[in-house]
Amino acid sequence: MLSGRSKAWAKRLARSIAVRPDESRLTGTPTHRKEPFMLVYKIFRTPEMEAFTKVGRTAGAPVDLADGYVHLSTAKQVAETLSRHFAGETGLWLLALEADTLSDLKWEPSRGGDLFPHLYRDLMAADVLWSREIPLRPQGHEIGELE
Repeated sequence: MLSGRSKAWAKRLARSIAVRPDESRLTGTPTHRKEPFMLVYKIFRTPEMEAFTKVGRTAGAPVDLADGYVHLSTAKQVAETLSRHFAGETGLWLLALEADTLSDLKWEPSRGGDLFPHLYRDLMAADVLWSREIPLRPQGHEIGELE
């Protein structure tokens, strides 16, 4: 008999095998899931991404360490996060995470009273559904379509 935690892990593993390609989630392209879900996003600079990829976990960027949680954004919040905190920067990465599978995720008011997702634990490689570079164009960062 599986415990509650083991059942949740087995269910997540089964879903990942059924709907995700075999390629690495840290360097793969977006995948499409069948059931409804909400993605949240993390933005890393290249050195942060390289460290995360090497170790497979991170407490986040310097601002995350200072605040005690990993700052995340919804699809609607990513563009403003980029313009406020990463304007003109190259070498950025966008990581997609499924909100419902993140333990210790809290929604808290921030900029303008909007609720932002904050992760109160290390971000793990297994949390990442996909990642991709964020190109900087003359008009700003090009994030593409987000769910």
